[in-house]
Amino acid sequence: MGSSKRRAADNSRGGSSTDHLHTLLQRLKHALSLGTTRVSDDKERKWKCTDLEIQKHVVRSLAAFLDSSSGHASTHRLLKDSLADIVEALVWILHCKSEAIVGMAVNVVVKLVSSNSSMMQLYLTDLINPLSSLLCSNNLEVATSCATALNMVLSNLSVKREKQVWEIVKEAKTLIQIIRIIREFPGVTQPIENFQEMVSLLYTILWQWPPSRYFVWKDTILIKVLEDSHIKSHLSTKVAVLKLCSALALCNKVAKELLGNGETILTMMISCMDVSEPLAVRIEGFRLAQHLVADEQRCIKMTSLCSGPLIKAIIGGMRVWRLGSGKGVNDLVSLLDEACRLALITRWPGEHHNHFWEQGIDKVLLDLLLENFDKQASEHTLTPQAPISIAQQGLDTNFLIALRPYIWEIFGWLAVHCRKDFRPSTDRTELYIDMLITCACLSFVEAICKGCQISENDDTSRSESSSRAVLVMMHSSSTYIASKVRLILSGVLEIKGNECLKRLLYLLDYGSSANNFGSANIPKTVVELVCLICYSGLPEYQKNVTRGDGIRTLVTSIRRCLSNGVCTSRRSFALHFYHNVFYERTCCWMTAEEWEGKDALLFYSLWGLAELVQHSSDTDHSHIKSNLIKTVQEVLDNVSAPGPRWLAANILSYFGVYGFPNKHDKGFGRALEDKEHTDLQLLFANGESVSVHKIILAVQCPSLLPPEQFPQSAKTTDNFLVKDVPRKCCPMLRKEVRFSARVDQQALLKLLDYVYFGYVEAGEDLARKLKTLAKSCNMQPLYLMLCRKIPQWGTPIPSSDFTDALGPLGFQFADIILEAEETEKMPWACSFCSLLLPHMHAHKFILQSRCKYLQALFLSGMQESHSQSIKGSCELGSINQVSSIDL
Repeated sequence: MGSSKRRAADNSRGGSSTDHLHTLLQRLKHALSLGTTRVSDDKERKWKCTDLEIQKHVVRSLAAFLDSSSGHASTHRLLKDSLADIVEALVWILHCKSEAIVGMAVNVVVKLVSSNSSMMQLYLTDLINPLSSLLCSNNLEVATSCATALNMVLSNLSVKREKQVWEIVKEAKTLIQIIRIIREFPGVTQPIENFQEMVSLLYTILWQWPPSRYFVWKDTILIKVLEDSHIKSHLSTKVAVLKLCSALALCNKVAKELLGNGETILTMMISCMDVSEPLAVRIEGFRLAQHLVADEQRCIKMTSLCSGPLIKAIIGGMRVWRLGSGKGVNDLVSLLDEACRLALITRWPGEHHNHFWEQGIDKVLLDLLLENFDKQASEHTLTPQAPISIAQQGLDTNFLIALRPYIWEIFGWLAVHCRKDFRPSTDRTELYIDMLITCACLSFVEAICKGCQISENDDTSRSESSSRAVLVMMHSSSTYIASKVRLILSGVLEIKGNECLKRLLYLLDYGSSANNFGSANIPKTVVELVCLICYSGLPEYQKNVTRGDGIRTLVTSIRRCLSNGVCTSRRSFALHFYHNVFYERTCCWMTAEEWEGKDALLFYSLWGLAELVQHSSDTDHSHIKSNLIKTVQEVLDNVSAPGPRWLAANILSYFGVYGFPNKHDKGFGRALEDKEHTDLQLLFANGESVSVHKIILAVQCPSLLPPEQFPQSAKTTDNFLVKDVPRKCCPMLRKEVRFSARVDQQALLKLLDYVYFGYVEAGEDLARKLKTLAKSCNMQPLYLMLCRKIPQWGTPIPSSDFTDALGPLGFQFADIILEAEETEKMPWACSFCSLLLPHMHAHKFILQSRCKYLQALFLSGMQESHSQSIKGSCELGSINQVSSIDL
């Protein structure tokens, strides 16, 4: 009975509230009607009213309606029909700039936009111009409110309207006005709130519109004001200035210049990340650091300037959970997230790895993974099975589970870039590392058990990151980590390893079938492939892995990746690593392709195939040998990423092909037949010889050059860098190099095939001799392929970039001068001769091998074909391009 009365009372109040809203809306419509006038004889009506009282009446009526409708479900429905009139009236009132009403009007704009952002999308652009014109109001309260309102308008824009709005912002000179106001701040007395709102508005513009960033950065007075205000001001201003610097660093050019002038910005950034600063300041400090180290070159630059303090700050941020009792949980998690994101600089090699180990990264990661590990370890007798039990119990609590992908990512990269002789420095460190490996192996087994149950992105991300960490640890350059992870994984799999493998092979076969091959299943298939590769690294499972149709399944998967034209990159499902709005907002950026490439499924299918071919016999793949080789060759012909190309080359090495054959580029192979431009003869003990090109050997295999021809020795002598070398190149004198009978002729000829063609074919016996020669000649990539070793992560593809041939290395072998057509006087000094015109010393042989036009010219028989200098209108940069094409 009582409850019925309460419901009746609630309904009564609800009805009363709706009635009141209707009354306020009618009052608002009436106020709007007072300022609406007909335009000429047209039926269209416009809101135009200079009567101050009517303007006040409209603003107050709208304010009353918005205040009463806050949180009311029917607000949008009631406002919808009148929204166009409301915005039109506000635009008119703002343009009038009446001091008696403009402040109220701006505050109403803030309320309207904040409470109805989706409905306001069509009208936001109308408000930008009048609000921009009020930023310079002498009434500081109005100016501050305008900055707030404009910030809200710009922040609520849909992405598709950004281009249109940027033109409006430029036309209204909004950016120039904001910069002027901030620059004047130190010289005038005004509330700090005004400065903060202006900085916040500038941040929004920089974040959304890349063309604004370099313009703002080049204003040195503004930047100085921001630096000074950061030092002198309180919390809110520090946060605003840090956010502004982060937005500037979205521009690659600005970020490089910030690091170039590194002392000020890096000192400010490191101090903001310190444990003594409030959480909000530390969070923004970490975000700024992430933007500044967003690629390998910038990471190298920053860590060269402040590696120790930077890593100390990162470790401090990752320890915040242990030290943060009594603080807001959400803020702590946000700081942890940003610190872990920044710790992903471990994906690049460098001195900072040593600092991470010195700062106890192993203990920090374990503390984020297992709650109270030290207490549990002290309560257990550490039998062989105890670590597995402790780890499983800890993982089952789901402690800070959202951070696990970061933990595996960081630990995996630390393992990738470890030194070969790396070992834990203390018994305690060894325990922490072993526990981390144990947790990764348990998560690996869980990933297999989940199998096709993985459906959510966070599940995929956790499964992928943990299994991938196990994989890269098994291939770590550190003997300790690689052997330890194999030992622990074997122990974890001891009970149900074969059962998991059987399930894994079934899932892979099922996922690769035509009906199930699609983007929706690819993340799960990637996880399964990673797990299969790990299994193939354990001797006790290798027979079961290679038995059956594993090789056929992987070849089919690779062919589908090459033919379907759709790449599923790791970025699409490793959300912990890539899911960051930062990557969508950068500018002036030439992003280098990831080592593993754009197609995760292709990469791991190739890695899996490389492992299976390695551990299988000829009979295991004889039935699909031709299809396998053809498929792998297609990878080399069509994929540019280093990782897939290395794996393809590794697979081909088991079939007697060593290198990177490519149907699109035959290298300098034909030049071995060209006697005209050769300048060196290699003589064997049996009297036979082969003619070669010194410049090719100088760039590709300098060990074969006679010592007196090796340019390194010439560089240090005064004779080489003389300025008065004659303009015309001296005719090349044919030289001879004699090899003793100890040098295997066949092996040397095969080595030359690799130098000129980019690959070589050899049987097992000849390959063994060639391996010895390759090692002696320091041909490391060839030696690696002859050893049939999967390269370390990040190993670059051997390049036939001949840009060095245009410098001191190749000058003594040059046989032609290319002179650019002089369009205007410009200073020019050559390191090798006295010619004052812009020119380059080049090599006919390389030019005609790389450029069909020059090839036709040199073979034409015309006067220019025999000249030692050629004049032309092409820019010298294009010659660089001709010489730098990779094989």
